[in-house]
Amino acid sequence: MSDLASRISQPAPAQGEAQQDNDSRLQENSYDVEVQLSDLQQDTDNPLGSAHTFEELGLPAEVLKGLSAMRFQKPSKVQEKALPLMLADPPRNMIAQSQSGTGKTAAFVTTVLSRVDHSKPTQPQALLLAPSRELARQIEMVIGHIGQFLPNLAVAAAIPSSIPRDGRVDKSIVVGTPGTVMDLIRRRQFDVSQLRVLVIDEADNMLDQQGLGDQCTRVKNMLPKNIQILLFSATFPDKVMKYAMTFAPNANMIKLKVQELTVKGISQMYMDCPSESDKYDILCKLYGLMNIGSSIIFVKTRESATQIQQRMTNDGHKVSVLHGAYEGSARDALLEEFRTGKSKVLITTNVLARGIDVSTVSMVINYDIPMKGVGDSMHDTETYLHRIGRTGRFGRVGVSITFISDKKSFDALNAIAHDLEIDLVALKPDDWDETEAQVQRVIKSSRAQADFVPSGGAA
Repeated sequence: MSDLASRISQPAPAQGEAQQDNDSRLQENSYDVEVQLSDLQQDTDNPLGSAHTFEELGLPAEVLKGLSAMRFQKPSKVQEKALPLMLADPPRNMIAQSQSGTGKTAAFVTTVLSRVDHSKPTQPQALLLAPSRELARQIEMVIGHIGQFLPNLAVAAAIPSSIPRDGRVDKSIVVGTPGTVMDLIRRRQFDVSQLRVLVIDEADNMLDQQGLGDQCTRVKNMLPKNIQILLFSATFPDKVMKYAMTFAPNANMIKLKVQELTVKGISQMYMDCPSESDKYDILCKLYGLMNIGSSIIFVKTRESATQIQQRMTNDGHKVSVLHGAYEGSARDALLEEFRTGKSKVLITTNVLARGIDVSTVSMVINYDIPMKGVGDSMHDTETYLHRIGRTGRFGRVGVSITFISDKKSFDALNAIAHDLEIDLVALKPDDWDETEAQVQRVIKSSRAQADFVPSGGAA
């Protein structure tokens, strides 16, 4: 395993090395935002530039007040480039690739709140799609925070079991999952005739997966032809980008350079476990460190998630489990317990890998390395990046620990490290004192900086 060992980095950053910008609640690393204007935009006499303050954008006063209440004092780099383009008239499509923690959720929520005519609260005018009910609920929460001062803010959740068969979608802003939205439109419970803007979050996943991709396309084909389409994601593989450009034609584009995608505030580590069966014992040894903040353990299947949770509970550890087999209301309750700190260690599948913001998460454990392809034949760099992005939020630092136990998992992690051009810190299963010291150094540094707990998401 010499190749991976050669990528071992220096010890984790000392306390205070990753300070939060006092003027913004976002992590603002030194990255460049590349803007590519559509042909239509380039034909204009005065291409739009950047907005260095929210006031320059001509936002409704109530939205400005909401942004201030959330401690967005100035636009992030992504927001200052994207918002003028998204708010321009006539409306233009946008494809935006930006890592978690850079303000993309707030960017498209601000656009939606500015596009909607709030004097018509019962007429659907904006549709926001997400891959899971958890992310849809989180976007709904951010809309509520930024739009809290709008007198007629009206938001509906179009997720499984949320709207009865005889009910109607009668709110101006609708946040939902593709399958449920498609069914509601087909059953004529959702009048889409006045929709002005369509937002697709986690667009790489939404447009790539056969099921979700097909559903998103069918939903789009049911909507007005002149609707503004905004596609957002932390990653856009080449083949998905090609499809995105046909899904959102003549779109303006903003993106970060590939090597700048990795969340800089995360100390990425790996544990070389002697065997697959040893992974569980090492996980239990890490339990004390998991409870310093909050932690998420990612596993491959629902079955293994449940089995590990039951086994850890029987061994005296307090852990929760959340995956797609749970009913919607139970999933909402489990995530709320985790978000509020009643539950501090959560075992899950990839259902929580994308977009979920819980500010107290200081550790992510990849119990199983994310894989894709027939028979899990290929490493999944994008899912790895989304998973570890659940920690290191809001300018803090965090830890990700990936377990390897055989040649296949070693090769997969080595390929991910190569793709992302990252160094990995080696943790030794036979030197637990040093392992604890390395991890605690990072986590305690993160807690020392946690003087502000955000009130809403900033994915």
